[in-house]
Amino acid sequence: MRYRKTEIWKSVDWITILLYLIMVIAGWFSICGASYEFDNVGLFDPSGRPGMQMIWIGTSLALIFVILMLESDFFDIFAYLIYACVIVLLIATIFLAPNIKGSHSWLVLGPIRLQPAELAKFATALAVAKFMNGYGFKLTTVKNFSITLFLIFLPMVCILLQKETGSALVYLAFFLMLYREGMTGYILLIGVCAVVFFVTGMKYSEVMVGITPLGELIVSCLVLLITMGLVGSVRKDYISVKIMLGGIASTFLIGYVVSLFVPVNFAWISIGLVGAASIYLFYLSIRNWVWHYALIALFALGSICFLFSVDYVFNDILEPHQQIRIKVSLGLEDDPSGAGYNVNQSKIAIGSGGLSGKGFLNGTQTKLKYVPEQDTDFIFCTVGEEQGFLGASAVLIVFGLFILRLIVLAERQDNAFGRVYGYSVASIFFFHLAINVGMVTGLTPVIGIPLPFFSYGGSSLWGFTILLFIFLRLDASRKER
Repeated sequence: MRYRKTEIWKSVDWITILLYLIMVIAGWFSICGASYEFDNVGLFDPSGRPGMQMIWIGTSLALIFVILMLESDFFDIFAYLIYACVIVLLIATIFLAPNIKGSHSWLVLGPIRLQPAELAKFATALAVAKFMNGYGFKLTTVKNFSITLFLIFLPMVCILLQKETGSALVYLAFFLMLYREGMTGYILLIGVCAVVFFVTGMKYSEVMVGITPLGELIVSCLVLLITMGLVGSVRKDYISVKIMLGGIASTFLIGYVVSLFVPVNFAWISIGLVGAASIYLFYLSIRNWVWHYALIALFALGSICFLFSVDYVFNDILEPHQQIRIKVSLGLEDDPSGAGYNVNQSKIAIGSGGLSGKGFLNGTQTKLKYVPEQDTDFIFCTVGEEQGFLGASAVLIVFGLFILRLIVLAERQDNAFGRVYGYSVASIFFFHLAINVGMVTGLTPVIGIPLPFFSYGGSSLWGFTILLFIFLRLDASRKER
């Protein structure tokens, strides 16, 4: 106990703590700029948001002290129990939480509102880290990979049932950690392709070139290119690539000649070529007894099936407000007074800040409350307006240094538990940063996730603080062993 109380402060990573304090303090000033009213309560009055955030900061510092005083083995021993408790809390939230802006994600306990989804991140990271720290663990086995995915997707599904899509999507960040731990890069490729195919199919779904749907043509051509690229990069079978390329070029040439006389749907030709290429790859797989060809063929066929499922997913699964947000982000609709209002006002606020900003508490867009959720999900626009390009860039640089430092700490861990948990932490922070800033600047759809340490809210600040300082406690324990 004596060692823990005295030496922990020497072994803990103070660089990360300094970056944490910088962001928390900067976040408090940003919340002041976004919500402070000159003719109302003072900055430190707990009835106002700046004052309440100060209370959350104080309680977070208390949480930090408690976490650092615990034995590092505590998190390993009780990882599954913590995970189970949080899952129970998430399930209870589905049924007990009131409807707040269309979601059932907040438990109201008197004057306090708690969002269990924010606490589920560190619990999931602990459970995954403990499982992957098992003796002889290999992520490449089907059983281990399936159980790992179950641990990740279970809280994700619970949060989706709360109709909190943004918080649920954060769990996709765990795939970055899985890639570091040995997951094949082809799974990430499939994920990237799914996003590209979805966006391309949606954006050009109603564009026609003659009788050819442009979206289907572009996606099917991309599938052909990626299929040939995989055959060349995975199997180094350049002869088969040349055969497929020759067949594709000849077929399109014949189609072009025919189109001079009668209308031709080139999308059908391209999709037919995907089918023909898949049959050829299945033939190569059977002839050579090489399963890679069959997997590439399944990828090609699956991509086409995914293309034709886009309309169903968009129209029958996504909620109307999610549909309109995606359409606005892709430029399919212009809705400056509806779904696009937040983003348009956010862009105006950021742009009006210029190079050096309007100064602390001098933002006109924020003071006049033009930007909804400007002290929570859209807090970054306050930074851009008051501190300008320089201030916004400084925030991004600090976040970049913070995430890079987490990666350095994760790499120096002497066991899989600390390394997996560390990479999970870094991945979650990176995902939040990329999506939130992209959302505020109009680069990604509005899905409603906070900017760590900047957005107002006790659940958010507590969740990120616990997530981070458990890792710092694990890192500090290296010097105790």
